[in-house]
Amino acid sequence: MSAIRMPRIRAISVSPRPVRAKGAGRIVFLIVTSVLMLVPMYLLVVSAFKSQQDILNHPFSLSPDLLTTQYLQKAWANPDFDIVRGYAITVLFVVSVNVLSVVLAGPVSYVIARRGERRYRLLLLLFVAGTFIPSQVLVIPVVYTLKFLGLMGTVPGFVLFETTLTLPFSIFLYAGYIMTVPVSLDEAAAVDGAGKYRIFWSIVFPLMKPAVVTMVILNTFSVWNDFVNPQIILGPGSGLYTVTTGVYAAVSQYSTDYTVVFPTLLLAVAPLLVIFVLLQRHVISGLTAGATKG
Repeated sequence: MSAIRMPRIRAISVSPRPVRAKGAGRIVFLIVTSVLMLVPMYLLVVSAFKSQQDILNHPFSLSPDLLTTQYLQKAWANPDFDIVRGYAITVLFVVSVNVLSVVLAGPVSYVIARRGERRYRLLLLLFVAGTFIPSQVLVIPVVYTLKFLGLMGTVPGFVLFETTLTLPFSIFLYAGYIMTVPVSLDEAAAVDGAGKYRIFWSIVFPLMKPAVVTMVILNTFSVWNDFVNPQIILGPGSGLYTVTTGVYAAVSQYSTDYTVVFPTLLLAVAPLLVIFVLLQRHVISGLTAGATKG
């Protein structure tokens, strides 16, 4: 009886070079991107503590002999720009926009996420399409609308417009996150006699904390950094100015005096830097939590 000859299986070697090359390219890309983003920030922070001559002659130097806080103190007490008042007005806008955005976008997202009909999917696509429209394109029709309603140059008019700008992405993110929440929780609450509003605010909304925190942070950055909308809608005659419009008014006549420009800009962006450093993990978790369903 002849022995059965088994066919030889030839080993196939897989070269790790493409994987390594891809990883190296990703590292290089991250390094280049980090440098492009961190160098301007480094120059802003360092230049806020230098004299005009040191900024021009030693822009990257971090020598203690060149650093002083006198220019930062001068910017804080600038008579052309009350930084504390600018902070207060901007925080008022930020809080108002975030509260209205959550109150309006939350229930709408819940309805869209829990309804499977085609018209609700189309409604979600309509909101998503709104994220591609630049806010500057809407300024002219919004100005006419606010004038007709008598809200031009007022706090309610500006808050309503900024809230409207936050709704498309808020609804998109909230709806995607709510789809990951089991429907069985809604059904169990309904059996206990809870209505739709109570189910959302008492059951579903507390589970949306990562998405809500993410949107609050992103909306805060958007309102804080906005320049065109408050400059046009509030106007110089209203007496209301945000941090960005106040900085523009303070440094526009001293655009070549870097001892005024850099300290004032640092005071304007410092709160956002602190918020981002403390809450960046919430932004990442909120954006990725609703990326996949189940």
